Amino acid sequence: MVKRRGLILIFLSLLMAVCAAWVANTWVSHQLVTKADAAPNSQFVVTAATSIPFATKVEGRHLKLVQVPEGVLPDGAFTSQADVEGKVSTTSIARGEILVAERFATHSRGSTLAALVAENMRAVTVRVDDVIGVGGFLLPGNTVDVLAARTDRNGRAITETILTNIKVLAVDQTAATEENDPVIVRAVTLEMTPTHAEKLVKARTEGSIQLTLRNPEEEDVVVPKPVKRVVKKPVRAPTKTNSSVEIIRGTEVKKTKTKT
Repeated sequence: MVKRRGLILIFLSLLMAVCAAWVANTWVSHQLVTKADAAPNSQFVVTAATSIPFATKVEGRHLKLVQVPEGVLPDGAFTSQADVEGKVSTTSIARGEILVAERFATHSRGSTLAALVAENMRAVTVRVDDVIGVGGFLLPGNTVDVLAARTDRNGRAITETILTNIKVLAVDQTAATEENDPVIVRAVTLEMTPTHAEKLVKARTEGSIQLTLRNPEEEDVVVPKPVKRVVKKPVRAPTKTNSSVEIIRGTEVKKTKTKT
């Protein structure tokens, strides 16, 4: 009796495994589409099957092919999943969004963060606390301004904005996050030019720095420098004056008038 019950359980297990394999195969068959499956006057484009956070290495689970009419694709759109797999997202991408090349970086070697550094730019890490790090609200992809504070020779405190619209590449050792809750971090990695990196290091040596969080939609407002007006004083023409010179010869005195 026990042996018969065991055989029944084994048979039911095999039957359920076969059914599960059939269901999975059917689902995959419906998900896998190729260019040959496209309807006339249409083509496939790669979209985001799920949301793709900033600095995420793209995998197959992030991608989905969607059929669209011909001639409506944006410039740089991917038409094959293989073309985008392995790349790193340089911005946050919403689910269902059409993927374009300008929003991804090629990850050839090194860390994922290295692929996020733009051409001719540098990644610089600064140590922060809960105040400098804007209370933990700094997240990868944010932009900040950098303020420097120092004391001059007369003992007066001087504060000035030395860098504006600087991109945050990573917080601590995290370059991508889907969380929006504040997290206290110990270091922030910023993207800037080599010249800006030198200015930042100099400011930290001379005093302290403070990061200020920017609105990502805000653009830099260039404040024109005041123009100094040079007022030319009118040149007065020299006035002619009459003067006299006395010439004394012995007991004789003679006056002569001169003009200037």
